[in-house]
Amino acid sequence: MPGRLLGFDLGRSAHPSPQTKSHAQKRYSSSASSLESFAVKPSPMEHFKRPTLGKKHSSDSKPIKSRPSSPLPPQKHVLLEIITESPPALFLDDPQRSTGALYSVNLHMTVKDKPITLKTMNLKLEGISTTKRPLVEKCKECSRQVTPIKDWNVITEKTTFQPGTYEFPASHLLPGSLPATTHGSIGSVEYQFVAKAESDAAEHFELTKPLVIQRAIRPGNEKNSVRIFPPTNLSLNVTLPSVVHPMGDFNVTARMSGLTTVNGDTQTRWRLRKLDWRIEEREVSVSPACPKHAVKASGDGNVAHEHTRIIGEQEVKNGWKTDYEAGEIEGEFVCNINPARKPNLDMSASNGLKITHALVVEMIISEEWATNKKPKNSTPTGVARVLRTHFNLTVTERAGMGIAWDDEMPPLYEDVPVSPPAYFQVHDYDGDDLNDDVEHLHL
Repeated sequence: MPGRLLGFDLGRSAHPSPQTKSHAQKRYSSSASSLESFAVKPSPMEHFKRPTLGKKHSSDSKPIKSRPSSPLPPQKHVLLEIITESPPALFLDDPQRSTGALYSVNLHMTVKDKPITLKTMNLKLEGISTTKRPLVEKCKECSRQVTPIKDWNVITEKTTFQPGTYEFPASHLLPGSLPATTHGSIGSVEYQFVAKAESDAAEHFELTKPLVIQRAIRPGNEKNSVRIFPPTNLSLNVTLPSVVHPMGDFNVTARMSGLTTVNGDTQTRWRLRKLDWRIEEREVSVSPACPKHAVKASGDGNVAHEHTRIIGEQEVKNGWKTDYEAGEIEGEFVCNINPARKPNLDMSASNGLKITHALVVEMIISEEWATNKKPKNSTPTGVARVLRTHFNLTVTERAGMGIAWDDEMPPLYEDVPVSPPAYFQVHDYDGDDLNDDVEHLHL
């Protein structure tokens, strides 16, 4: 009798019997009926669906249209270029004493493929004053004024140029009274070179290049300032550098006297609790009115604006020495301007734009009472004061070697006398020979 090994009938044939087939059919029919019972029934929300969902949209049959590419601008066969041939424009000293700076450029014109005839070509230097708070917001004449400084007429009549490169040098002594390039919060001053050329075929060629003008005040002696704070007997003596640079630190030395007041066997004194300093930038601008909108302005037709911001600040809680016997307190702290706030330099322009800086110092002091026998055992009286004062700062660029352009030139001899008289007639010497009498001659 065949046995079973691991659940397999070893003695049975591979072909199923009729009873096995009928049994399998019954099992298949029962499983199919059970699957039908678990079939997903249609949801009652099917009728809320969009009727066109799953259908082909009419836009699918439309051909895809390619966007028309924008045409490239025509390549001009004349190229203008302005090359600077001088150091950066740096004015030394204030506008009243500055001698300006020499500035030289070279205008290059490149004719590419074919000859061209130019009617005019000029190069000009102009200053641009922009007001960010104009009298009329959308009026360009109220917000922007252009002032010509120098004009060079390179070509005044028709001239034909063959393909190649041509150079036209230009130089100008920039007057020291010009304000430096400034980009303030409510106003700005800029300079630019503008080159224009026109051909006989009415073709126009133009090029603009900005010019940056800087000003540097040469450092001098340190400034000493004294401030008195009534009704107290306190006086503050501060030592500041003559100029301050936008990048770098500078030291401020302060000494306050009059801290202690003796009344018989007792004394009252002031104790410095905290010192705060900040550097303020004050900008004043005037919005001029164009002739069209001059009626809206009052007075002289200009509207003044003011803007103040902080470009550096810090709190100092220690670092000073106190001597109550002498009634003095002395200390030194370091100040600097934060370059991340993009500070401007001191400047003053004829259009009304002016930028100044000031160091504001605030001190919090409290009053104490003590006996003369035990001055260290002090008792606060509960009285406190806030002392506030400011000192003007001159923020400027670094002067470098501090040599102006006129100091680099050879000396000018203005008092040289006239030349010696000329010899109109020359006579021949008919005397004796001098070769024998030269031995006694000596220097």
